Amino acid sequence: MKKFALAAVVAATISALLPAAAIAQNVATVNGKPVPKARVETLIQQVTKSGQQQRTPELEAQVKDEVVRREIFIQEAEKRGVPQTADYRTQLDLARQMLLIRGLMEDFKAKNPVGDAEAQAEYDKFKAANTGNEYRARHILVEKEEDAKALIAQIKAGGNFEELAKKNSKDTGSATNGGDLDFANPNNFVPEFSAAMTALQKGEMTQEPVKSQFGYHIIKLEDTRPATFPAFDDVKAQIKQRIEQQKMGEFQQGLVDKAKTDYKFAK
Repeated sequence: MKKFALAAVVAATISALLPAAAIAQNVATVNGKPVPKARVETLIQQVTKSGQQQRTPELEAQVKDEVVRREIFIQEAEKRGVPQTADYRTQLDLARQMLLIRGLMEDFKAKNPVGDAEAQAEYDKFKAANTGNEYRARHILVEKEEDAKALIAQIKAGGNFEELAKKNSKDTGSATNGGDLDFANPNNFVPEFSAAMTALQKGEMTQEPVKSQFGYHIIKLEDTRPATFPAFDDVKAQIKQRIEQQKMGEFQQGLVDKAKTDYKFAK
């Protein structure tokens, strides 16, 4: 008899606990339908994933409010037959496509991480290709050769290079700084410009206009220095990101190339 009494007590206790356990898994009920806490956790993870927002009690309260509001709106949408509309089905298919593609890319990224050794090799390759000197030059860019020759004559007669660059150069990016291009590797410029610039001595100016695809340049060499590079650790994150993007692009193009389709891509 005692055995049956004990069993009844245990059964009653379990029965009483089950609803509480079920409630603990939900953040609320809306019109009798439970709203799972898992929705709150998922949305919080999405909001905090970028690192721009931290998980706080205030954020949790806002997310809970949002999740419950969504359930209210979802129920009303279902009541009005929105899921049966053509537009809803179209948008649902588009969302499915994006989720699948994003999942594919995230899977590739996770399985092809960029290590420090790979980033170091890329850094060393770039550094080796950019050894030598950096040049700091000023230039004035005009459309016509005769305009360039006239400006050279003005500078030779005592005109101020920087002021003339501000007034006449069509390279608006450098004109406001008196034509200053700052220190740069010669490879950063078009060949005609680079050849003329590197032939100058410090303080010299080209005596004839230098023609390029952009127009006619008057170049003045301000200074030179050995090429400088940031420390690897300072740029490691950017290098990894660039390699990651390159790998992702190659992966995507590889899938396109292997696909059997009669479609002709524009690019």
